[in-house]
Amino acid sequence: MTRKTAFVSCLLALVAGNVLAQNFPTKPLTLICPYPSGGPADQHQRAFAQIASKYLGQPVMVENRPGAIGTLAPAEMARSAPPDGYILSQFPITAFRVPHMTRVSWDPIKDFTYVIGLAGFDFGVAVRSDSPFKTLKDLIDFAKANPGKLSYGTPEHGGTPHLAMEELGLKAGVRFMRVRISSTEMAMALTDGRILALSGATSLGRYFDAGAFRLLLTFGERRTRWKAPTAMELGLDILSYGPFGIVGPRGMDPKLTKLLHDAFKQALDDPEYDKLMIRLDMVDWYKSSEDYAEWAVDQFKFQRALIERTIGLGGGLTR
Repeated sequence: MTRKTAFVSCLLALVAGNVLAQNFPTKPLTLICPYPSGGPADQHQRAFAQIASKYLGQPVMVENRPGAIGTLAPAEMARSAPPDGYILSQFPITAFRVPHMTRVSWDPIKDFTYVIGLAGFDFGVAVRSDSPFKTLKDLIDFAKANPGKLSYGTPEHGGTPHLAMEELGLKAGVRFMRVRISSTEMAMALTDGRILALSGATSLGRYFDAGAFRLLLTFGERRTRWKAPTAMELGLDILSYGPFGIVGPRGMDPKLTKLLHDAFKQALDDPEYDKLMIRLDMVDWYKSSEDYAEWAVDQFKFQRALIERTIGLGGGLTR
């Protein structure tokens, strides 16, 4: 290829990218939710997608593709979707964790275009309101007196609530019995006594509001509206929550990425979105495309250290 031919090719590509960005979108978008329908991640994505549709001028359709603790769907998107902005995926914190747990065919840094950081889930430990455990100390004292008999439910091996409980056990010197239960069934499992506690998202708030569950602590930076102490307040030096954003396949045109980012940012600033965040008790976690990509590099290293001290590198997905 001559220099002149190469220059013309680059110029044509630039023009094509500009035309694409100016006309985009001309059809509905698909936003993949990598978790089951009905759970807190699904509730957030569906409401967010509806708000974002106003600013994109096209419907944003949510498609649930659960699996591999939230990483199956974005991995499939990275492998097969064209980088044209029409297929995007929620990108969970576990995407930086799973490659340290098992062999994967994708790279969380190189195989995705980071569009925007959205929000985060607070996680905590809850019991039934009639439980004898009034405080975290009560729960830990029982676990010490009855090794391996304090059963708690959590959705995923290697998920954030699981690792937070592993750290809690390490720091408190106790051993808990984990019961793997889907996020949509955890509340029922606690209600009917199959588990003594649960470690999950505080988006279960309706059970706290109704007086059915008691929140003993949270693992985030702040107290939630139910005023349970944070792990940091209790001297446990555990800070754990679940931030996530939206990514596309690698190779998306920067102008297209900016267009998507700007529309999604408008959705985050919409009053309806504020109501959603309050209802689900979620944390604001906006990041620009550039900041999100930089954060991803640091987070990938951090998650390796977290896995190493809790369940061990190569800890797998199915235990």
